Amino acid sequence: MAEALRRELLQGIAALDTRGQLLSLDASKVDQLIAYIALLDRWNKAYNLTAVRNPAAMVIRHLLDSLAIAPYVSGERIIDVGTGPGLPGIPLAITFPDRHFSLLDSNGKKTRFLFQAKTQLGLKNVAIIEDRVESYHPEPLFDAVVTRAFADLSLTARLCRHLLVDHGKIYAMKAQEADDSASIWDPGMRLLDRYNIDVPGLDEPRTLVVLERTEAESKI
Repeated sequence: MAEALRRELLQGIAALDTRGQLLSLDASKVDQLIAYIALLDRWNKAYNLTAVRNPAAMVIRHLLDSLAIAPYVSGERIIDVGTGPGLPGIPLAITFPDRHFSLLDSNGKKTRFLFQAKTQLGLKNVAIIEDRVESYHPEPLFDAVVTRAFADLSLTARLCRHLLVDHGKIYAMKAQEADDSASIWDPGMRLLDRYNIDVPGLDEPRTLVVLERTEAESKI
């Protein structure tokens, strides 16, 4: 099965590359990604970490879905808020070993899985944080926040703004087209960009919304 999953992943990466979303993924990184799916599948049977049960579907819905945003994400210190079983944080951390990723989730069984994944995959650029986002106050602040199906844009901005340096960015992954008018929720944030994301093998709309923290202070 591992070889079939590897072929599916390589085909997806090749499809992303033809769309200009070039990814530098050598054989060792591909091996790590497949090992992550194998570990997630094993833990999922006991701990129900994701509703996706089929490993082949995990390659599309978890790995390729996460990798599709990789070309857009900038910053050296990045936090994945509401990471769940490590999505998109772990695929991004494997893709960018020179960047540091913090994975934040308040669910203990998910953070236990994340500690196991970090150890088994040898991810030295990953930190695991078990906390609620509104209670977590990092020092130093982060260059970027990534979220995947976390909350609506208004709530995402309100909950995550305090994690960011000035002009730091939120990359919010959405399962449908987002309403640009949501850029007015918080005077400390502004809508910077939005991208329609095409995930290989997935016939469903995906949108990446990019928000930027401004120097103005929010009054919330």
